[in-house]
Amino acid sequence: MFVSSSMTSEVITITGDASIFEAQEKMAKHTIRHLPVIDADNTLVGVVTDRDIRSALPYSLFNDSDSDAGREKVAALKIQDIMTRDPMAISPADTIQDALLLIQEKRVGAFPVVDENRRLKGIISVRDLLRAFTNVLGIGEPGTLLCILVTEEVGQLKKIVDTITEENISFGSILVARYWQEDKRAVFPYLLTLNVSRVKKKLKDMGYHLLDPMDWYMDQLPKHQP
Repeated sequence: MFVSSSMTSEVITITGDASIFEAQEKMAKHTIRHLPVIDADNTLVGVVTDRDIRSALPYSLFNDSDSDAGREKVAALKIQDIMTRDPMAISPADTIQDALLLIQEKRVGAFPVVDENRRLKGIISVRDLLRAFTNVLGIGEPGTLLCILVTEEVGQLKKIVDTITEENISFGSILVARYWQEDKRAVFPYLLTLNVSRVKKKLKDMGYHLLDPMDWYMDQLPKHQP
């Protein structure tokens, strides 16, 4: 799935000569935390976040009796004074996997989406990615997630799929994750049914070990066998 099909196309933007308070009002009105900064040609020149704005607003502005003077001083600041210039952006042709890895690596909440001329085409946020993966994984429908520990060898996934489909159960999705034992993998089928007792028993009778998905931490796998 490409970024172009998951991004927000109708982007709320701001120009570099706008005031901090204008950006703050836009963010509050539209419940967003990132504003792409564009020029007259819709070219991306920067990004301003709610954190940038909070950093630029002095604490005294909210507590000092002379807050009017403080507000005037802050109002003189422009977005171009506090924005991140030439921010990292991604292409509409990138995949949502690319976007997810970049967001995780750079620890940001969103990326502007631009064409080859840096003209703004959209923005993709963590919220957009969650919606996209919800659709991809089919977890928008009621169902049950299983976690099956298997030996890493050809044919294991087919055996599991065949066993489940024999019960006339449909799949929302199926994922395979690494396990702390090098010769093991964890298989996560999302089944579009709440009645899984029979299929779980069949899998156990076949020798598979079922884990509780709620106890699984993919980012905290032990490095060695306890």
